[in-house]
Amino acid sequence: MAETVLREIDGVIARVTLNRPEKLNALDAGMWHAIGEIFSRLSADESLRCVVLTGQGDRAFSPGADIKEFESARADIGKARAYGALMHGAMGAIGACRHPTVASIRGLCVGGGLELAAMCDLRICGETSRFGVPINRIGVVMAYPEIAALIDLVGRARAMEILLEGRIYDADQAAAMGLVNRVVPDDEVEAETATTAGRIAEGAPLVNRWHKKFAARLREQTPLTPEELDEGFAAFGTEDFREGYRAFVEKRKPDFQGR
Repeated sequence: MAETVLREIDGVIARVTLNRPEKLNALDAGMWHAIGEIFSRLSADESLRCVVLTGQGDRAFSPGADIKEFESARADIGKARAYGALMHGAMGAIGACRHPTVASIRGLCVGGGLELAAMCDLRICGETSRFGVPINRIGVVMAYPEIAALIDLVGRARAMEILLEGRIYDADQAAAMGLVNRVVPDDEVEAETATTAGRIAEGAPLVNRWHKKFAARLREQTPLTPEELDEGFAAFGTEDFREGYRAFVEKRKPDFQGR
């Protein structure tokens, strides 16, 4: 049986692919588990500078959880709670990944698929991609962490529109409301994603990780401590800062080492 979640590493960029194209990359329990484990491992890999999440094929990034699994895996509150733990583990691992993450989206991206993409730092989609979370049509609730991520992307009013109306939006509508960062022709999604990941990877990796950490911390309501505020100056003690400064003065491309 083919692996339903693939992991590839090309230099400093990793690619995670939802690999169930015959089901439009619908997510079953095994895939949720694999996504969580893969992203946790990638986060710990100091050599990486960017992680791309995508779906196999042109028809869909993912339509979300496999509905056919509901009867067995989510038939009651207890089973749903266990299944939910798998989902939250996968999404939490993407959100907690120390490296910048980019969702590369072609085709359908709805329900749990959109929730996965929302956990990434950036989202690039094709012009025929479609988005939405019509889960109130099947009596399913989006949990707190995923609603928080959706509100973080589009604001409360838009998030409530998406959840309460259950509409499907086209790519331009998704971009206008902030669900995606960029819309390109369908046949240019992979190239644009590669270019974006390359730009990210050219930056100082420690700085990118700090920016992710600081942005996540600012979601919390508690005041920043003096130690946290002081961490903003830590970059000036790194070799990457010295390399970046010298490269700027010498008018050359910096060679960051993540130190």
